[in-house]
Amino acid sequence: MNAIFVTILLSAAAFAQAPFEGSGDVGETPKSGVVVPGTGSFKLTGGGANVWGKSDAFFFTWKKITGDITITADVAFEGTGKNAHRKAMLMLRQDLMPDSPYADIALHGDGLTSLQYRESKGGDTKEHRSTITKPTRIRIERRGNQIRVYAGQPNQPLTATGPQIMEFNGPIYAGLAMCSHDAAELETAVFSNVRIEQGVGQQQYRSHITVYDFKTRKTREVYAADGVVEAPNWSRDGKFLIVNTGGSLFKLPLQGPKLEKIELGDYRCNNDHDITRDGRRIAFSASSPTSRASQVYVADSNGANVKLLTPAAPSYFHGWSPDAQWLAFVGQRDGKFELYRVPVTGGPEERLTSKGAYDDGPEYTPDGKWIYFNSNRSGTWDIWRIPSSGGGLDDVKAERITSDEWEDWFPHFSPNGKRMVMLSFPTGTSGHNGKMPGMALRLFKKDGKHEVLTTFFGGQGTMNVNSWSPDGKQFAFVVYEPR
Repeated sequence: MNAIFVTILLSAAAFAQAPFEGSGDVGETPKSGVVVPGTGSFKLTGGGANVWGKSDAFFFTWKKITGDITITADVAFEGTGKNAHRKAMLMLRQDLMPDSPYADIALHGDGLTSLQYRESKGGDTKEHRSTITKPTRIRIERRGNQIRVYAGQPNQPLTATGPQIMEFNGPIYAGLAMCSHDAAELETAVFSNVRIEQGVGQQQYRSHITVYDFKTRKTREVYAADGVVEAPNWSRDGKFLIVNTGGSLFKLPLQGPKLEKIELGDYRCNNDHDITRDGRRIAFSASSPTSRASQVYVADSNGANVKLLTPAAPSYFHGWSPDAQWLAFVGQRDGKFELYRVPVTGGPEERLTSKGAYDDGPEYTPDGKWIYFNSNRSGTWDIWRIPSSGGGLDDVKAERITSDEWEDWFPHFSPNGKRMVMLSFPTGTSGHNGKMPGMALRLFKKDGKHEVLTTFFGGQGTMNVNSWSPDGKQFAFVVYEPR
C-alpha cells in the first residue's frame, strides 16, 4: 500500500507560518506561558500545578485535526528545574477545558516517561509508564481509537507503550504542551525536529525478538520495539544478538537488552549479516553512496576496517565457511539469482550454481562439506544442497532435501550440525518479501516429516541468517505485530 501521509516538518521562521493554529494557557495558571519559535524548534514556557487528576493546568500550542495523526519531537528541558515532575508533553485533547479527555506522552523532569490519559470529561487521569527513562525523542500516535506513545533516542528504534483506547469525538486539539508542576513557577523545554504526520500510510509493525528453547519447547520474548527489527545472529560467547534496523547493525545484549549501534560508516545495511566462529569478523550486505544495490562487505566485529568483497551488485551475504576463509552469497547476474562464493581476502567471485530459476540463502554445514540453500528450481520453494565447491556442470551435484506442501526458505544449522531449522511460508507463497500469518519454523527430519516448532506472524526479516545459540539449544527469530 502506498503512503498517503501529509508530513509537516516544523521549521517556520515565524510562529504565524507554522501549522499550529493557536496557543495559550489551559486551566488555572497564575503565571502565563509563552511559545517562542526558533530555527527548527519551539521553546515552550509554561506554568500550572499539574496535568493529572480530574483537572489540568498547563500551557498548550495546538492545531485542530481529524483522523489519524503522529507527532514526533526531540525534547530538552532548560535548566535544572525546581520540580522533578515538570512535564514536557505531546498531547491530543478533546477540547481546551481543564477537565477535557486527553492522551499525551509526558516526559518528566526526572526522566520518567508515560502515556497519560483521561477517558471521560472530569474523570481521573491514568497512565501507562514506559520502560524508557530520560529519552531524547518522544512520539504520540493516533490510529483510529488507539493511542500509542514511543520513547528513545534519535537514530534508534523507539520503544512503544500502549495501545490505549480513547473514544474522541470529532475534531481534536493536537500539539505541544508544558507544565511546571508548581503554579508559582514557570519551566521551559525546547521541542526540536518536530514532525507531524496526518493521514493513512504504509503498514506499520512492532517487532518481537523471540527465542525458541529446545529443552522447554517454548518461546520467550527478549526484546520488543516499534518498527521493523530483523535477522538476529547469536554472538559466539552467547551474550548478545546482532540485529539490523533502520539501515544499521546493532548489538542487543541479552541481559538488560538495549540496542548498541555498531559503527560501520556510511552504509545502509540489510538483513544479511553474520559473525565468524571466533567472533572476530562480521560480514554484512549493504548499499552505499557508491552503489544503490546491495554489495557484500567484511569488517572487524567492532565495525572497523570495512572491506568490499563483491564489486558486482546486487549481492547478498548469507554464510561463512567454518574456517572463515570463504563467504557464500547470492548474486543477481544476467537476470538470474544464483549462488556464489568469494575468498575473505578478496578476489574474483566463483559461481556455485547455474540451473535454478532463483537460488537463495546459502549456508555452509558446520563440517564445511555442503552448502544448503533454497530454490524454486522444482516449481516450488524447497531446500537443496550442493558440495561446498559447487554444483558442477548444470548443477548435476545438486540434491533436493525438502518436497512437501510448505514453501521453504533459509536453512540454518546448529553449531554441532545435528539440527537444521528452516523458515516455511504457507503453500503457494511466491516469494519471501512479505509478512503474513501462518508462518512456521520447522525442524528438518530425515523421514520427511519435518516438525513444526512454532507458527506466528512473520516473513521477511524473521530469520534470514543463522541465529543459533553457541550451545545449539536455542535459536532466535523475529515475530511481527501489525499495528
